[in-house]
Amino acid sequence: VSLWLPLALGVAAVAAVAAGQSPLQRRVVRDVLEYFHGRSSVHFLFKEREVDGVIEREDPSGTFVQLRLGLVQTTCRKRAPQRHCRPLESRRKPTCLACYKFDTGDVPKVLDKYHNCGPSHHLAAKEIRQRDEAECRAVEEAGKGGDTLYLPGMFAFSRGLP
Repeated sequence: VSLWLPLALGVAAVAAVAAGQSPLQRRVVRDVLEYFHGRSSVHFLFKEREVDGVIEREDPSGTFVQLRLGLVQTTCRKRAPQRHCRPLESRRKPTCLACYKFDTGDVPKVLDKYHNCGPSHHLAAKEIRQRDEAECRAVEEAGKGGDTLYLPGMFAFSRGLP
């Protein structure tokens, strides 16, 4: 019984974290996990450990989402995922910073994004933190001002009868 308790608590914690997140935040978490597992240096599956530092702001150009995603390595290999992958607490625990800008459509499209994943101490380095902040500011500005593309059919003009 004592072996199952930490696993049950871990599953309950992830479910509780997911319950308090907006759909866009869940979408960012899924996208970051997909990005992280797509890297050639990653050989094991990772699970969401924690989500913190969440910022979600709306403006006329769309919704900006920024979060830090803590990951934990599991017992499953990436090439042969299994149903029950238990976390390995003594293994790697990388942290990912993600900044996304979504448009205002019914099914929001990603206007711009930035992620940086590495060991927890890696993201705390001053130079990296400054670069991350600059990249996230650029992502937040996507869709504002003069960089908006005008596509055919975006605007329609008609001439009135005399």
